Amino acid sequence: MISMSPVRPGAGWRYLFRGVMVGDGHRRAGTPLRAAQDEAGVPPGVWKGRGLAALGLAAGDVVSERQAELLLGEGRHPDADRIERELLAQGKSPAQARRATVLGRPIEHNQPAETDKAKKRTPWLAFDLVFRPPPTAHLAWALMDDRHRRVLELCDDVARDKTLAWLEESVAEIRWKAGGKQRARVKDGLLVAVFRHYESRATESRPLLHAHAVMSIRARRPHDGKRGNLSADSLMTHIVAADTLYTLHFMEEMTARLGWAWEPREVTPGRRPVMDIAGIDRRLIGWQSTRRQQIEDALPVLTAQYKEKQGHAPGERASYALACQAADHTRPPKRTEPLSLTELRRRWRTSAIAAFGACTVDRLAERARAAAAAAWVRPVIDIALAAVDVAAVVYVMRGAFKRHHLLAEARRHLSYALRGRPHQPGLDDQIVQTAIDDYTRPASRRMMTAGLRALYPRDTEDQAVLRPLTRKQTAPPYERARLAADALAARVRAARRAERLGSRLRPYAVAVPAASRSHPRPLRTGPKDGRLLEQETGVVTVEQTRRTLEAAAAQMTATLQDSRRAREAAHGPRPQPAPATAPPTHTQQQPGTQPAPGRTPGGITRTPRKNAPTPTTHSPAPVRPASRWPPRSPRTRSPAPTSPWGGSRSGSAPGLWESPSERDCDVGRF
Repeated sequence: MISMSPVRPGAGWRYLFRGVMVGDGHRRAGTPLRAAQDEAGVPPGVWKGRGLAALGLAAGDVVSERQAELLLGEGRHPDADRIERELLAQGKSPAQARRATVLGRPIEHNQPAETDKAKKRTPWLAFDLVFRPPPTAHLAWALMDDRHRRVLELCDDVARDKTLAWLEESVAEIRWKAGGKQRARVKDGLLVAVFRHYESRATESRPLLHAHAVMSIRARRPHDGKRGNLSADSLMTHIVAADTLYTLHFMEEMTARLGWAWEPREVTPGRRPVMDIAGIDRRLIGWQSTRRQQIEDALPVLTAQYKEKQGHAPGERASYALACQAADHTRPPKRTEPLSLTELRRRWRTSAIAAFGACTVDRLAERARAAAAAAWVRPVIDIALAAVDVAAVVYVMRGAFKRHHLLAEARRHLSYALRGRPHQPGLDDQIVQTAIDDYTRPASRRMMTAGLRALYPRDTEDQAVLRPLTRKQTAPPYERARLAADALAARVRAARRAERLGSRLRPYAVAVPAASRSHPRPLRTGPKDGRLLEQETGVVTVEQTRRTLEAAAAQMTATLQDSRRAREAAHGPRPQPAPATAPPTHTQQQPGTQPAPGRTPGGITRTPRKNAPTPTTHSPAPVRPASRWPPRSPRTRSPAPTSPWGGSRSGSAPGLWESPSERDCDVGRF
């Protein structure tokens, strides 16, 4: 999980230096930063980001207090003291030497002195991004041995670095000119200081492995290399996509290094599940999440006040705002007693054993390995089905959406489907591009919505399939989204099955792409027309389908042959029809004889009319032969149509005649 908050001058600055840098503890005035970190039992902060090279720093260097003051607090070069001394020795004035160390425009210029108080803007110094692994990872990190603790910390570092690299390459933008009208990608990269913490703010200390990544607002423009400010809008817009990417990378790293598996857990009915380590006793989650219980206890009071004031129950957004308000009201003060990590782990283990027993705590790693051995995960992601799932969920949850909403949901889909197995780089982008190309349509200049014309081409409105689900307000939004996704996935599978078996497509069915495109297409603004051709599915899939069809054909042929042998054994061999002879003429008929039923005196077959009266006759009925197979008419019979799997298509013995209407209807059976 990732949360983001700005760092502002004043209280935000003091909180950064007195709390965040020393493990959320309380730093006494006059205590050096390194001494306060050692006293609190947390490691020193380290620098991250590709933009450090331009300032003479390197990733992994320890963050000193003076460097943090200059870069994160004043927006100046981290080695500004040395640069000022050199410029003063060259004869520059103090103002010129100080101005040369400022990265971009000075921070004090962002707040004019003579303006209306309501129009004053408090400048932002940095962004505080908090990275937290899934809940069960905290338990494994706190209650298992040191080897597992170090591996989990390494997984957290790798996942965080990959997420920051994605923010640098694909999200971070620098703005300039009035109102930030001009925007572009940063030239070098970001400047980030990472500080690791070990515990939560609960009254009783509980494990919470997390890290504060304090990102400087300063960056370089791509065209001229000048310094400016980052765009906060782009970072806040993609923070959920970054959150899902961090969780996905953490799951993959932990599964690759420890061999554990993941499983979804429903925290709130009707909401998205969270991913937990398989085999971890879920009672420990309640022991670790004491802050959640405090928030849930305070939430009914705030909800009742909201209903009394507004006259209705809070919606989804209002409920989230009330939960944040309850978290602020129940926020405990900082713990003043500094403890080392070794002492914290000893206390956590003692508390967990007292609550659930030594067997539950000591066998955490063993049960996680056993659950991973029993778990089975399909290692293949069907891009077309994933795109349908993502488009349906985002549409039902939001109605109109943008690309970053699809990207976040695509990464959630990969987490649920793979459960820690590695995925191909760029697979999330392929799923998003397929969803945009095939299952969306423009809704406005910047927004898009679901477009299901590829699955329902004859519908006058392609939203008619999902609209009943969006109007069903009694069910939670995510539950309705899952219903819509399952319905569309069944539609895709039915269309593929019809195409694969070579039968006639059923109404409204079309060919659906089975894999992603090798080159993503841009967002189409015009209407989509034409059919989507099924793409190549791979040599292995085609070979497996061919073998399945050959086995089915051989089995059907053997069944028909066995049935024919059984009939011959019970009723004898089928008699062959007599050779055709010239029928007697009408004048050769003997007087007093009656023609056979259904035949004229000339020997021509007569078809009785519908509802025609049956002629009354007193002549004896013709004697039928004793054989099961009555002699056929000397008329030449058409050969029985054979199926692609061998034998006759009819349900009886081979060689029976079938009408054209029966042959046409038989195509729909498959």
